[in-house]
Amino acid sequence: MIKVIRRILKLSGKYRPRIEAAFIFSFLKSLLMNGGIVLTVVMIDKFLHHTLDKSQCLQLGGMLLGMVLLQAVCIHLSDRLQSAAGFMLMSDLRIRLGEHLRRLPMGYFTEGNIGKISSVLSTDMVFIEENVMMTLADLMSDIFSQIVMIGFLTYFNPKLGLVAAVGAVIFAFFGNRKFKNGIEDSKIRQEQNQRLTESVIDFAEGMGIIKTYNLLGEKSKELTENFDKSYEESIRFENHQVPHGIIINVIYEILSALMILVSAYLFVTKAMPVTYFLGILLFAFDVFVPFRTIYFESEKMTIMDKCLDRLDSIMEEKELEDNGKETLLPRILDVPAVEFKNVRFSYDKKEVIAGVSFQVYEGETLALVGPSGSGKTTLANLLARFWDIDKGNILINGKDIRNLPLAELLDHISMVFQNVYLFKDTIYNNICMGRSNATKEQVMEAAKKAGCYDFIMSLPNGFDTIIGEGGASLSGGEKQRISIARCILKDAPIVILDEATANVDADNEALIQGAITELCKGKTLIVIAHRLKTIQDADCILVVKDGKIQEKGTHEVLMKQNGIYRNFVDVKSTDMGWYKRKSS
Repeated sequence: MIKVIRRILKLSGKYRPRIEAAFIFSFLKSLLMNGGIVLTVVMIDKFLHHTLDKSQCLQLGGMLLGMVLLQAVCIHLSDRLQSAAGFMLMSDLRIRLGEHLRRLPMGYFTEGNIGKISSVLSTDMVFIEENVMMTLADLMSDIFSQIVMIGFLTYFNPKLGLVAAVGAVIFAFFGNRKFKNGIEDSKIRQEQNQRLTESVIDFAEGMGIIKTYNLLGEKSKELTENFDKSYEESIRFENHQVPHGIIINVIYEILSALMILVSAYLFVTKAMPVTYFLGILLFAFDVFVPFRTIYFESEKMTIMDKCLDRLDSIMEEKELEDNGKETLLPRILDVPAVEFKNVRFSYDKKEVIAGVSFQVYEGETLALVGPSGSGKTTLANLLARFWDIDKGNILINGKDIRNLPLAELLDHISMVFQNVYLFKDTIYNNICMGRSNATKEQVMEAAKKAGCYDFIMSLPNGFDTIIGEGGASLSGGEKQRISIARCILKDAPIVILDEATANVDADNEALIQGAITELCKGKTLIVIAHRLKTIQDADCILVVKDGKIQEKGTHEVLMKQNGIYRNFVDVKSTDMGWYKRKSS
């Protein structure tokens, strides 16, 4: 348990002095609380020896009242210092976690960690915030109380102090067994909380598919099973702790009785005055109360320890290095705007990009085609440095992207994704994400160029309309045009289009193609698409398969080859979504 306390202190950082100051007031509170016992014993001694007069009675009473008042002040200061530190600490931790998540490679978010992140934020950190400081305050107060109590007993009689010290060792032995048992149970309990969170997120996000395929009962059953499992794990946790709690209670009762027996023996053998004996009788059952409380509170400490483990597991994830000091200079003649040099990249120990090299010059359009899972989107993501490559180099204007600050790199790239995500905010603010310092006129102009101005103005509150999380209140085409307006406003020199028209209808596709034309004017364009009519005019087409470039050239050159590209066109020639070959 001491290790957990030290861990919390280490975590506290700049708030540690406040917490340590609170410990001082906790110690003073314990001293004052036990000091009242000493004064009571003194009062009994004077009463039995008929030396207690009115003035002494008032004096001792005043001292007791002063101790009570000072004890209240110490309790207030201790709680105030620790509680305030706890809330400020958790606020900083959440900000640190957000900053850390922002710097993690995208792979971390695609490996099934969303549920873990949500669980840590909504369950673990809330538990720490609500319990850590108050539990720590009570824990330290009890530890100090027990130390002071043993000290007073030793003052009364060294043999009583020895009994109390041995009792403390016995408590520590059985209490630590309870604590260690709780550590393992807490781990299982918190992991189940994570699975429950993942299940809830999966159920909520997949509601459309669940209803469409009439899987509501099946998925509800899965969610219900997770609720039941969480309930079972919580009950199991308590059931495992109860036997240890009973043992702690039995030890407490035995040691308290032993304290009375030893005191009686010392009194009978005249090794202890009657006043001390009466004092021990009055407070015998309070001697080991702090230890009993400590180990009953250990359940919270074990859960807290596992919560901290889970938080640390996220914070220890390796961030993308952002130590670049170079800057992107204006374009140099004959230097490619984008260049991949023998790039290799592995995902989950499997190589998905194997020795890819290509160049794109300013103002050119590069198209990436190939079967699903071939590595097209991965190549685009590597350019934006969502992941770091294993080998090779990726250069922009002759500069290795790893030598550039991430902020500067991303300022030079705009991306339009197949699946658009808009935040629960106004349409205006969603577009402004492209350039936070843009004027209202620039935002309006970007919306017009993206072909979304008219439909925005038709909404009840225009640009101030609040859209649902993820853009749930808009159609796919409307969301896509707003995302393009965002990129137009950003005005980055490199544009990546990842299946930007894949999920829209024919009417919206025409509008989006017009918006994309506006977006790409004078830009270096990398486009990923299955619809060949969107890429047939590209300056260069790369056919990607199994993480390698299998074919390279213009549409006309590749059509003359009896290769993968030609086969794609032949197979899909009847699909209006693909390039339709003209009869010669």
